[in-house]
Amino acid sequence: MVQTNKIELGKIGESIALETAKRRGYQMVATNVRTPYGEIDLILKTTHQLIFAEVKTRTSFSFGYPEQAITTLKLSHMIQSAQFYMLQNNLRDEYRIDVISILYDSNKHHVANLEWIENVTASE
Repeated sequence: MVQTNKIELGKIGESIALETAKRRGYQMVATNVRTPYGEIDLILKTTHQLIFAEVKTRTSFSFGYPEQAITTLKLSHMIQSAQFYMLQNNLRDEYRIDVISILYDSNKHHVANLEWIENVTASE
């Protein structure tokens, strides 16, 4: 069995997410942007808005789905990080916050499942 450490798995997940974003026609603006509230994994751009994406990657569902790691506190930090980035860069574009959930099979080196959850801060 191939063991993948947490940092390596995170980098693999972010790479997969970025390739998926490019296939969707999104442009990469930045990766791994640090703010006082946490790190933004990916900042992407469409013709109409910026996308701040949190990538969660796991090798099994033993501890739940990857997106279940987004707690209320984590979501709050994601919002604050996006707002900080917008202010620091004097941007007034529309933006949304997405979560990209990846189940990665480290034995076969492929994506077993990928869910792209758009606009996680929108009210239902």
